[in-house]
Amino acid sequence: MKKQAPLGSVFTDGLWKNNPVMKQVLAMCPVLAVTVSAENGIAMGLATTFVLVSASTIVSLVRSWIPSQVRIASYILVIATFVTIVDYVMKAQFLEMSKALGPFIPLIIVNCLILGRQEAFASKNPPHRAILDALGMGVGLTMTLFVLGGIREILGSRELLGTQVLPDAFEPWIVMILPAGAFLTLGFMFAVANAVEKRKEDLAREEVYRKHYRPDTLEPAAQKEA
Repeated sequence: MKKQAPLGSVFTDGLWKNNPVMKQVLAMCPVLAVTVSAENGIAMGLATTFVLVSASTIVSLVRSWIPSQVRIASYILVIATFVTIVDYVMKAQFLEMSKALGPFIPLIIVNCLILGRQEAFASKNPPHRAILDALGMGVGLTMTLFVLGGIREILGSRELLGTQVLPDAFEPWIVMILPAGAFLTLGFMFAVANAVEKRKEDLAREEVYRKHYRPDTLEPAAQKEA
């Protein structure tokens, strides 16, 4: 029997190790399209998280009753139900935000992140693990959207969440509120993430070297002692 990962790691993997944007490069359409501001990023992230958690819970609960031949269609039906709820609630309570996000709320139905987690995790695990996985992925996505939208908002309008954070002397970078700004900012974030991972790998190799080799010789420590 395959050993299951600890519950803590099921949640935390989505924050960084398997972050849906920075590691899996999923959900690129909403990531690039709605992150003109940090507020838009948070709203899109929360909407996606709600759908992801709700769909994962239902799919996990009924996974043994869904025939394999119609599983994808069943997952999409479940996802579409919760996307419709989100869409109607936003139009009723947050009309301006609904207009800002435009068609990308209904398009959550075909978001490869949500459908992928149903197929890869929720349909193979009990509800408590499916919920933790969905929460981790959702929080990881929301954090990424917030950072991406925040950088673009600060450099493009000198503001963050409607509050001015850069002086009037700073000339806003108009490119940051254009589609090109999304690609540039995301590319920068990928570069930083890769640099962090490279540094972690270098530190791990140095630690292994220190454990197996004496600092005053190139011979392995075990061989030197023998």
